[in-house]
Amino acid sequence: MRKIALLLLPLLGACATSPDPGGTAPARAPTAAPPPQQVRVAPSTTAFRAPRVMNVPGLEGVIGRNETALANLFGPPRLTVKEGDAKKLQFTGEACVLDVYLYPLTPGGEPSATYVDARRASDGLDVDRAACVRALRR
Repeated sequence: MRKIALLLLPLLGACATSPDPGGTAPARAPTAAPPPQQVRVAPSTTAFRAPRVMNVPGLEGVIGRNETALANLFGPPRLTVKEGDAKKLQFTGEACVLDVYLYPLTPGGEPSATYVDARRASDGLDVDRAACVRALRR
C-alpha cells in the first residue's frame, strides 16, 4: 500500500500549481465586457388604435364591462396593473386565475374588458376561460 502511495506522489505534485516568480508565463487577456446593446424604442404615435375585442361564447358577461362591474361580478381584484390608458385585473380562486384586460374603446373613453385569459393557479396551464369565469362568479 505504501508503494502505491509513493508512486502516486509525483502525479499529485504535477497537479499542483506554483506562482511564476520569473514572470515567464503568458499574461492572460483581461475579460472584456459585452458590448452595450442598443435599445430600440417603439415609435410613439398620438393616433388612437381601437383594441380588438374578444368574442368567445361564455364570456358575454365579462367582455365590455368596466372595472366596477367586474369587481361586482368577481369581488375585488387580487392585482391591478395600469399601463398607460389600459388596465389588467387579476381575479383568483381555488379553480383558476383570471386575467381581464381593459382598454378604452374610444379616445379618452373608460377602459372596458376586451380580452380574458385563464390558467390554473397550481401550475399555470391554460384552462377554459368560460369555465373559469363561472367558477369565480360570486
